[in-house]
Amino acid sequence: MNQKRSSLPNDVQSCHDMIHQLGETVGEQQREVEQLKHFIERLLRQRFGARSEKIAPNQMSLFDEPEAAEEVAEPEDDEPPPTAVSAHRRRGGGRNKLPDHLPRERVEHDLTESEKRCPCCDQTRQRIGEISHEQLEFIPASLKVIEHVRFKYACRECEEHVVLAAAPARPIAKGFAGPGLLSTILVGKYSDHLPLYRHESILSRNGVQLSRSTMSRWVLETAELLQPLTDLMKSRVLQSHVMHTDDTTIPVQDQRLSRTRTGRFWVYCGDAGHPYSVYDFTPNRERAGPQAFLKHFRGYLQADAYAGYEELYRSGRIQQVLCWAHARRKFYDARTVQPEAAHRALLFIQQLYAIEREASDLQQPADCERWWQHRRQLRQDKALPVLEQFRDWLTETSRVLLPKSPVAVAMQYLLSRWSGFTRYCTEGILSIDNNLAERTLRPCAIGRKNYLFVGSDRGGEAAAVHYSLMASCKANEVEPFAYLRDVLSRITDHAADRLEELLPDQWLKQHPESHRPRRR
Repeated sequence: MNQKRSSLPNDVQSCHDMIHQLGETVGEQQREVEQLKHFIERLLRQRFGARSEKIAPNQMSLFDEPEAAEEVAEPEDDEPPPTAVSAHRRRGGGRNKLPDHLPRERVEHDLTESEKRCPCCDQTRQRIGEISHEQLEFIPASLKVIEHVRFKYACRECEEHVVLAAAPARPIAKGFAGPGLLSTILVGKYSDHLPLYRHESILSRNGVQLSRSTMSRWVLETAELLQPLTDLMKSRVLQSHVMHTDDTTIPVQDQRLSRTRTGRFWVYCGDAGHPYSVYDFTPNRERAGPQAFLKHFRGYLQADAYAGYEELYRSGRIQQVLCWAHARRKFYDARTVQPEAAHRALLFIQQLYAIEREASDLQQPADCERWWQHRRQLRQDKALPVLEQFRDWLTETSRVLLPKSPVAVAMQYLLSRWSGFTRYCTEGILSIDNNLAERTLRPCAIGRKNYLFVGSDRGGEAAAVHYSLMASCKANEVEPFAYLRDVLSRITDHAADRLEELLPDQWLKQHPESHRPRRR
């Protein structure tokens, strides 16, 4: 501060006033510097850092109270009680057995006649056994042209009354793409995240030139064909007792603008009785999108704290269940700015997740109702006391922190929505977090990095249809290529009142060979 001595006050009171003002200015600048450092650190971690939010155990131990040599101090009221966590069992190494359903080809390696001669008596040695090993080989996909020939018949006497055999149904009217080719393109883009220009290159290596504009048209037309199936899945998801939802951005081309605009993909995951995941595309993040989708839903909605859901909660037919993973992330991001308070909060949340792991160890998929009752009771007995201690600590600690500090903001986020964060303890079917919806949205985020944008709102709606089918196949452990190839070959002539037969879980009952368990 460049200020001449002559301009400084001479009396003591004026000096004290100036010192007080300077102290407030410095304090305000320090708070601003801390906020900017926190903001920069979050940006750097988002751009270059690891996605994992794990914390080393020795970091947590830095905030443990030292124990005296003579006696052990009693834990304070605001500290979470210790919870035993089951040890992690690492999976053993070794080579996995090759699947039995793969075709086998036997290749025999024998000795020549001269090698069969015994070096001692020159007699021919007899075969006494064999040793074999298996080798996994890859056969590249191939294309073929299927020529559909329809015979015509006419009466030789009358020389009229010509009849022609009926043409087989095609997924795309007047199109030459078969169900297998369409399924390859759809699975490649929406499950394996391959943009259409890569499909164009792959097909050209097989001697077939298909432009990406042609494949884009196929994607749109198959989406229209499959739309009734995703509408049926939507109606089933809306019957769920519990629904998970989340959203992510997607750039959208707009001919009226010189740049892309931001659209949204929303995912809605049904419960165990309605095992489907349905995507919805909206041109923006306005509340009208989720409100229209959830218009007839009644039950628990596991989501983030998006303000657009508030009107749905006020109606009383939807109960809010918030995500502890979101709350934890806010304290995790603040751990370098205010480490002691942030790590103390992380310890409380760690206790809650340890209780969830204890409940998961007793899970029996064949008896979900009984397990949900057990998990609810476990939460009532163990999680609620931890939550009460956590809330008391949050209330007391937030009084001594600066209101705009990162930890104080995280605390206020929790305290202002406390009923939504604790509602998971009221029902065993509810989850502690919304990670299911976040995992289901992950293919959109990965695909977005590869194909960069959707060409229009219609393209976004088509992508939502295909992502819904891919996510529902994954949820039901169905091989998506076999499913789509069969559905595309049948849905054109399939009766509307029997559309349920083409849902992934129902289709799997008729095609158990297409069951593909997920890797654990």
